[in-house]
Amino acid sequence: MKIVIIHGQAHEGTTCLTARKLAEKTLAKVGAATNDSDHIREFFLPRDFNEPCRGCMTCFNKDLSSCPHYEKLQPIADAMLAADLIILASPVYVYHATGQMMSLLDHFATWWMVHRPRKEMADKQAVVISTAAGGGMKNTCRDMADSLEMWGVRKVYRLGLGVQTADPKAIPVRIKAGIEKKTERLAAKLAAGHGARRKMNGRAKKWFYIVRLLHKMGPSDTPDYTYWEEKGWHGKGRPWHQK
Repeated sequence: MKIVIIHGQAHEGTTCLTARKLAEKTLAKVGAATNDSDHIREFFLPRDFNEPCRGCMTCFNKDLSSCPHYEKLQPIADAMLAADLIILASPVYVYHATGQMMSLLDHFATWWMVHRPRKEMADKQAVVISTAAGGGMKNTCRDMADSLEMWGVRKVYRLGLGVQTADPKAIPVRIKAGIEKKTERLAAKLAAGHGARRKMNGRAKKWFYIVRLLHKMGPSDTPDYTYWEEKGWHGKGRPWHQK
């Protein structure tokens, strides 16, 4: 099992530690070595990617590999495509995901189901994790889950945790116990879902059929239309059936 964790901050605080805990518990449940770097790959933002989207539309007019930031973006893109489980982790910043997390996700707009989704996503599970001393976890998780769901990831879990402190060492004992229980239960679900048959979450599937219909009504000379035609999605082909 391959897991990629993308941390929306540079420090190793509660959100980071929770993401690692979940990854290690999931690997243990599928019988993989938790100390093997081949199983878990981590990226920290902004250290590993710190480029705001320019809005140049190059990815839409051509493809993502033509993005002026693609050389820096490619390692993260390749890791996500190769992973069985994607974990996006961000602490709450002003009731939302960190700016660097959102800046990264901005670069994957063409992966959305309404444009040029990647069929590999139908194989994957994902988790969005957010912690805060106060509130805002729901909004932060939604910020990240929107992209994962619209990429076509078959199952996206959300884990928001109120920890009452910014210092991981100061988390109350009862909250630590709750984190252990929640990550244990979620790890069991992820392990059970590992290797399940290809499918797509309902939100992405709905948009697939909406866009497919719009393509039949609209111009056929756009990059998006051409991409769908090449994949056979205007016919009987579907992203969740293709290997």
